[in-house]
Amino acid sequence: MNLESYGWNASLQQALDEFEDPTLAPARVARQERTEWRVISGAGPVSARLAGRARHEPPVVGDWVAGRPDALGGWTIHARLPRRGTLAREGQVVAAHVDVTLACAALDRPFNARRVERFLAVAHETRAVVVLTKADLAQDAAAALAQARALGAPAILTSAARGIGLDEARALVAPGVTVAILGPSGAGKSSLANALLGEDRLATGDVRASDRKGRHTTTWRELVPLRGGGVLLDTPGLREVGLADAEGVAGAFADVETLAAACRFRDCAHDSEPGCAVRDALPAARIEAWRKLQREGLRAAARRDAALGARLRKEERRVHRERTREMRDQ
Repeated sequence: MNLESYGWNASLQQALDEFEDPTLAPARVARQERTEWRVISGAGPVSARLAGRARHEPPVVGDWVAGRPDALGGWTIHARLPRRGTLAREGQVVAAHVDVTLACAALDRPFNARRVERFLAVAHETRAVVVLTKADLAQDAAAALAQARALGAPAILTSAARGIGLDEARALVAPGVTVAILGPSGAGKSSLANALLGEDRLATGDVRASDRKGRHTTTWRELVPLRGGGVLLDTPGLREVGLADAEGVAGAFADVETLAAACRFRDCAHDSEPGCAVRDALPAARIEAWRKLQREGLRAAARRDAALGARLRKEERRVHRERTREMRDQ
């Protein structure tokens, strides 16, 4: 199995070499269902289990891991390699080593800029592109495209039914590149994925006429190899996205960050201060969306830090108990 087509590179090899264990080999997590993992190793796809410290840092889909074959014909994961290009929701990483994120919004309903901003914030560690699907059903596709581009990310119009914009979407894929597709149910993610795959491999479903929400046709996260090289990460539909921290907000609102440098006051909150370059240049809805996601990201970071502190205190108590027992036994 050629792992380079899955994204294996020199920096990952260097991280693997630092273990100084020649028996460890690389693999990439292709699928996870509860406590079961499916990895792509040099020998091909294989079921895997966790061992050692990997139990304390369980991998997610897209992670690169170090391990070795076991006596039962499976594979044992001993460690997770350093992450990059993560996608996270509500403080939890759900995918790793993503290069390009396609944030989908269907045009059979009004364009929801606030929801797309959330997906762009989640995908801030990757190259994010807004994909407006179902362009054949749009009342005003040009206006929706202009709204999407105003969010600061590239945007393209597509229609899997009519073949519109699919060449632009395919141009984002290359050998070794991992592409993730995000969007709410009914946003046309599976249809777009099938267009990129060149076959109807992923199930698609209808949307309810009452609220334009789709049925969840994907129930797990999975890496799927693409014919021309690279891999596609298909994800369950996400109607709401909770941020992991405030870092992604800066990436999704680069216009706010840039304009803020010209504000009269360095600590300008872009509220009622005089000489606010942000308020002079951007619509009030855009600024309010930025402010709302900033607050949400800070709350998420506080919850994550509190959970980390609790885990560290628990580990300290465990170590203390073990040392006390050792001292008694001496």
